[in-house]
Amino acid sequence: MVRMVQENPTWGEERIAAELSVKLGILVSPRTVRAYWPQECGPRGGRRTSSQHWRTFIRNHAKAIVAADFLVAITAGFRVLYVFVVMEVGSRRILRCNVTAHPTAAWTLQQFREAIPSDHTYRFLIHDRDSIFSAEVDDDLKAFGLRVLRTPVHAPKASAYCERLMGTIRRECLDYVIR
Repeated sequence: MVRMVQENPTWGEERIAAELSVKLGILVSPRTVRAYWPQECGPRGGRRTSSQHWRTFIRNHAKAIVAADFLVAITAGFRVLYVFVVMEVGSRRILRCNVTAHPTAAWTLQQFREAIPSDHTYRFLIHDRDSIFSAEVDDDLKAFGLRVLRTPVHAPKASAYCERLMGTIRRECLDYVIR
């Protein structure tokens, strides 16, 4: 197990336990893995691959980060609508909100053009791995002077501010409106 930890610095306790279970048939809990975790690899799992934790990065650069996400809304007529939101992480200000029945890469890129002014001071854009954020969209966003940061798979905390906004929109707006 120590060798697995050292050879896979980005894996955490749960991943090590899952790998032991699936590949070797050894059933252990993540707490057991933590008990035998090597000291030189740190208490929470793996050596960091960057100089700062994600939470620290967000706190240090909040004014320079925008986050974007889609949420799905089903109408009373069972139509699927996609709500697109871009927000400034530092101030939690919504820069753009729009709805479409058919999101395309071109439509998404146009929303970014309208949300982000040409004289912006943003440096980073956080979005999830939704297929609508294609490589084409990411390349065009780089031309805006933004560094695109895609969230890890199954890691909603990586885009916590935008995910919380989506939950608020869903609970406080969409739950009380017949669409």
